[in-house]
Amino acid sequence: MGDTKKQKKKFTIPMHPWDKQRIEEENLLKTEYGLKNKTEIYKMRSFLKSAQKQVLTLTPKITLPQAKKELDLLVERFKKLGLLKEENVAGDILNLSLKEILDRRLQTIILKKGLARSTNQARQFIIHRHVSIGDKKITVPSYLVNLEEENIINFSENSALKDPAHPERSVQKKTKEEKQQKEKEEEGEIVPEEELERIEKEIEG
Repeated sequence: MGDTKKQKKKFTIPMHPWDKQRIEEENLLKTEYGLKNKTEIYKMRSFLKSAQKQVLTLTPKITLPQAKKELDLLVERFKKLGLLKEENVAGDILNLSLKEILDRRLQTIILKKGLARSTNQARQFIIHRHVSIGDKKITVPSYLVNLEEENIINFSENSALKDPAHPERSVQKKTKEEKQQKEKEEEGEIVPEEELERIEKEIEG
């Protein structure tokens, strides 16, 4: 038997490690998306740059059947991920940003669907095997979710969080209702109790 093959690195690190602006931007992304470390940023950035490089390489060869086929497959993959609209073409991949890629991570989708109160909690649920896509448990927070999969994300059948009465679910529901109440008050649809009492006193006086 031969030696175990060393896995190829799937991301590249910045060439200039002490770039202040880049470091500040990465710190903001790390906090906003609840990332464990900056390696997760580098992986998503490398994924995007690899696709953009492929577009730039294949576009001049678009007349060749193989180049056209590869471009079409790339565009189709990005459309399935919800990163491109149906009318978009390969060139639109060049306009995508890192944040758009991060928005398709399972950890972010869990938060947007209201299954967690924070990005850190969403990460915890995924790693602890509480989250499934259909019948398949996913334990990778950086998993890129397809549009078709987005509607079948839920808590696993054998997860305690599947029970709506679970303490974490109850607090989550209450927080969501409080947020909706506050939004309605700000829009003037609901008058706060304090304001009603003040109006009543004015009428009586």
